[in-house]
Amino acid sequence: MISDNSTQETTFKFDSKVFLIPLLFVLIIWFVYWLEFMFGFNFNKFGIYPRSFSGLRGIFISPFIHSGPQHLFNNTPPLFVLTASLLYFYRKIAFPILLFGTILTGLITWIIARPAYHIGASGVIYLLVSFIFFSGVFRKNYRLVALSLVVVFLYGSMIWYIFPGKQEISWEGHLSGFIVGFFFAILFRKIGPQLQTYEFKKTEFDTYFDDDGNFKPPDPDKTDEMDTNTTSATFTNIVFKTDKKD
Repeated sequence: MISDNSTQETTFKFDSKVFLIPLLFVLIIWFVYWLEFMFGFNFNKFGIYPRSFSGLRGIFISPFIHSGPQHLFNNTPPLFVLTASLLYFYRKIAFPILLFGTILTGLITWIIARPAYHIGASGVIYLLVSFIFFSGVFRKNYRLVALSLVVVFLYGSMIWYIFPGKQEISWEGHLSGFIVGFFFAILFRKIGPQLQTYEFKKTEFDTYFDDDGNFKPPDPDKTDEMDTNTTSATFTNIVFKTDKKD
């Protein structure tokens, strides 16, 4: 049997939020881009601009701003899949991870990044990839370890983009998200699903062994005597009940 532990979640239940919240997130970023495209707006100036007071607003706004359709197409599938995975497997801590993780990722980007406008949801994606992977490793829950392996299979190649490369790619945002995800995986490792432990009930056969593992079968004479006493007691009880009814 699985041991009872109030801090453990041994079951994962599907909820409509698992689908609706990622869908809403994706619809918002596409709607923002549609506004830019239809009305000729340019929201890039609302991104994170490092070490400037006005650039701090980008911590909250930049995940919803993208430079073009290709940028959106690259971010939409992993954003939906990873957010849904977080909500399904880590529902108790999903919102703190998303909210505080996004803020901290943006803040680190604001501190370390190059002087330019940093936009896009890729920092959040790296946050989720890092958290889901390391959290599964730390917790050693077989379902979460399997999820970690799936994340590695699908998004393992993304690791190269946390290092300086193309000028138009905000590797600083990627690195910030990766660091925050790792930190949160350590910080929240005791909350939510844990390693499942098992305790086996003792059976009558277990009583045939002493503490040293030596086999000691029960004495047949004592067993017969116990059975006789039990039968006699049962018979007496039946007779007693019958007399009372009369």
